[in-house]
Amino acid sequence: MDKYTLRRQLKAARNAFRPAARRQAARASLRLALRHGLLLRSQRIGFYLPQGGEFDIHPLLNQALCMQRACYLPVLPRRGRVMRFGRLGRHTRMSPNRYGIPEPLDARPLRARQLDLLLMPLVGFDRQGYRLGMGGGYYDATLAFMRHRRLWRKPRLVGIAYECQRVDALPHDPWDMPLDAVLTERRLHRFNNSHHAGIHPPR
Repeated sequence: MDKYTLRRQLKAARNAFRPAARRQAARASLRLALRHGLLLRSQRIGFYLPQGGEFDIHPLLNQALCMQRACYLPVLPRRGRVMRFGRLGRHTRMSPNRYGIPEPLDARPLRARQLDLLLMPLVGFDRQGYRLGMGGGYYDATLAFMRHRRLWRKPRLVGIAYECQRVDALPHDPWDMPLDAVLTERRLHRFNNSHHAGIHPPR
């Protein structure tokens, strides 16, 4: 199945969640994240603000802020597709980007390589950890530098999704970066490179 058809089907499945079910799933994912120590060894964490039917990451973001982690949101470039990440704080001023998504007004946003952990939205994911995004190519361009790293990868890449967004296999290109893990409302899926993910089993 091609990416366009998959995107349409998986977005429909994601959009079928009612508001109460979305809130319940968000709380369940936070419990799983805490159980698996997802936020423990990361000081600088990239988040996203959910749009449309994307998984609600607000409970996880609020928890990270309570744990005094430095939390960042994507900032679109004026040209090209390589994003930076602006810090989010109690008094951060926000401004909508060209898609209407609020961004932090940070005079010195970070590059992706300066983050310890990046939590990413997605439309679908497969058993190997490949991610199907919205098709804009922003995350692909932002993380292109990681393709040249064989041993130590930073940031660690964790997708956030509903369990219904998992498929057996996605069409992918040689330059696609597999994720270290995907957190859903039911479990934390670890993939082959999860020994870099800083994600630990419950004690």
